[in-house]
Amino acid sequence: MTAPRASLPGFTYRDLPVTGATIRVATRGAGPPLLLLHGYPETHYMWRFVAPTLAQDHAVVCADLRGYGDSSKPAGDADHANYSKRAMATDMLEVMAALGHHRFRVVGHDRGARVGYRLALDHPSAVERLSLLDIVSTKAVYEQVSMSLATAYFHWYFLIQPRPLPETLIGRDPRAWLRATIGRLAATGSPAFGEAVLEEYLRAFGTPEGVHGVCEDYRAGATVDLANDRADVAAGRKITCPTQILWGARGIVGAHFRPLETWLDLVAAPTGEAIDAGHFLPEENPGETLRALSAFLAG
Repeated sequence: MTAPRASLPGFTYRDLPVTGATIRVATRGAGPPLLLLHGYPETHYMWRFVAPTLAQDHAVVCADLRGYGDSSKPAGDADHANYSKRAMATDMLEVMAALGHHRFRVVGHDRGARVGYRLALDHPSAVERLSLLDIVSTKAVYEQVSMSLATAYFHWYFLIQPRPLPETLIGRDPRAWLRATIGRLAATGSPAFGEAVLEEYLRAFGTPEGVHGVCEDYRAGATVDLANDRADVAAGRKITCPTQILWGARGIVGAHFRPLETWLDLVAAPTGEAIDAGHFLPEENPGETLRALSAFLAG
């Protein structure tokens, strides 16, 4: 498998078939298996500053979520279930099994963190440790909304509109949308996103299939994923493995929520801290992010 134009140094790339999709993965290292999952509107390339170091002590697997990066981008089902975090979590369970990993650690950012916590809820025997970067649950976002949060997270409400409205409008200038999205979520003045990085994300995102995949991810969030979160809370199901919560000290999550308290309805014993960054912790402040992750993963 040929690596993408912007690839992680020393990583081996391959495509793995799963139920309903094909997932692009990059692997490197030996030791306890560690799955890294990216967020919106990015790809596995967001781990470029931390994955090589983590691969010194772990068998690292960086995956592109379905609908993102160089993974396949199927058309969304009528009920959006094939883009639910449950479906994406099953993707990752199958990917890790194909690589010989049946119990592993998970670090997820943004949408990847949502896949991570669904994986831990649905398949608790598979997830040894879980780190969630700069999110609260989908349930919390939709049920604790305020005017200021809706303004900051307006894309949560725009992307869920019925096809083809958001696809058409974003498709007219995906570059402008990508720049605006990253610019709004990153800390002011962040140097993490140069032209080459933005071009790599645009390569994967800026196609009709890429834009549709992102929209379906968020449509599933507002329907299937929200229902699944509510069902878990109502049933008293919680993540019981060691769970770390990291958030940006200059980001939206820290400004609108008390993250550790907010997670108590779905995580038995959350621990964590704020990192001096906006939303994109591993890119804006890789040093502090790596410090926090390394300490947690070694625990």
